Amino acid sequence: MAATNRVLAGAIGGWPGRKARPWLLIALSAAIVALVTLPIAYLAVRAAGAGPEAWAALLRPRTLRVFTGSAALALGAAALSTLIAAPLAWLTVATDLPFRRFWAIATLLPLAVPSYIFGFAVIAVFGPRGLLQQSLAPLGVERLPSIYGFGGALFSLTVCTYPYVLLTVRAALRRCDPAIEEAARSMGDRPLTVFARVLLPQLRPAIAVGALLVALYVLSDFGVVSLLQFDSFTRAIYVQYRGSFDRSGAALLSLMLVALTLALLGLEQAIRGRPTMSRSSSAVARPRRLARLGLWRYPALLYCAGLTLVGVGVPALALGYWLLRGLSNGQELVSLWRAAANSLLAGALAAGLTLLCALPVALLAVRHPGRLSALIERGAYLGYALPGIVVALALVFFGATYAPALYQTLPMLIIGYAVRFLPQAAGSVRASLHQLNPRVEEAARSLGRSPLRVLATITAPLVAPGMLAGAALVFLTTIKELPTTLLLGPSGFPTLATMVWSAASEAMFARAAAPALLLMLLSALTMGLLLWREPAEG
Repeated sequence: MAATNRVLAGAIGGWPGRKARPWLLIALSAAIVALVTLPIAYLAVRAAGAGPEAWAALLRPRTLRVFTGSAALALGAAALSTLIAAPLAWLTVATDLPFRRFWAIATLLPLAVPSYIFGFAVIAVFGPRGLLQQSLAPLGVERLPSIYGFGGALFSLTVCTYPYVLLTVRAALRRCDPAIEEAARSMGDRPLTVFARVLLPQLRPAIAVGALLVALYVLSDFGVVSLLQFDSFTRAIYVQYRGSFDRSGAALLSLMLVALTLALLGLEQAIRGRPTMSRSSSAVARPRRLARLGLWRYPALLYCAGLTLVGVGVPALALGYWLLRGLSNGQELVSLWRAAANSLLAGALAAGLTLLCALPVALLAVRHPGRLSALIERGAYLGYALPGIVVALALVFFGATYAPALYQTLPMLIIGYAVRFLPQAAGSVRASLHQLNPRVEEAARSLGRSPLRVLATITAPLVAPGMLAGAALVFLTTIKELPTTLLLGPSGFPTLATMVWSAASEAMFARAAAPALLLMLLSALTMGLLLWREPAEG
């Protein structure tokens, strides 16, 4: 039997306890991680070459204001998103809210609205002379308070990002075993006590993860802060690079942004804490008895409808109004076919390349666990912690210095997308591999199939749903991505995102409406594909 096991181990390449390492997977994964860590190396090189003036600029009061403002914006959006999403998750999972399934999907749809499109809609509707002021003009309202600055950016980014917290908290709430809460209530604890002592400790890791995603998104956002004229790191870096072409100064600002990102990661770890013993130990929790809302169902319905109206209805209505106004004023509808085709092409190529890069990393982490595979997997997530503008600047430097043939080409743009969004695909593939029994692959290899054939005929078909979800998520974020596209996009390669940005940044709202509506439609269709895979509740 021992001899048979050794023969099978040689054929399988991933037998538990086997000392030989899968060098091909390690080499492929290490090469991918090396590409992902390129932005960090770029920042280090640029910072080392910075002159005294660039270092002195870090001590200026304006730099301190940018740092504190970015931190306040990220933490504020994370806190407000949690306050919005936590009760919303409870309403759509644990109560008899009418049309729960509909609201569970509708309240997630703001995730399909690119943040810069929502910022454009906020200006068009709530600006000093926006649509709201025009509707109030007969009442004598000549000008509304300014929406620009910290308040407008915080409002816009909170509405755009609360679905991240909603997704994680809803998933955690569905896994919580209600028997623990029922036991606490049977011992005389009040509902608020049960929530604070039993339910909240179980949801705290999910809340921390969702809040971290919000904070990282806010730090990396470029469109909203630029449109609403708020000085954040991403806007300061872009202005430093585009305005003065000072790449060393931009690199130093980027390193400060990386430091702030690492601080947020540490804060998230502290909030999440250790796993609590109150979690359900079973694989599937008992069905939850839905709490009866009674008369509170009407305020709950207003709450869900209001969030959906603000997150999806306001941008759609604003864009539709400006589109009709432009057409009525004789403005010609610019052809969107080329920009739409470019967006779809770039999104599809990025999804395919990112998925190919994610496969070896996920396979190594799941099928060959160890310190080396864990280190490689963590390295693959570095790109997501960096803003798109930093990743783009690193690839601009690399292309102009070492690979001029790739500079400002479509392959370089696709590589930038892959570096940026690799964790989205890797996470989905990793989760699917964890659910796949490795004995199925081992049995196929013991029958003489090569590892590549097993991967193509056994592993890939069984983890196809996770691969599809990862590819769809990469596609969704790619077609919305702005700073990477602006800096790495080839000349004469317009996309829907760049068309919207170029028009909206010049306050040409009517011209921006048509590509923005089409981009929202494509994003909503992709979001629908992701939500379609979610099991029905209750």
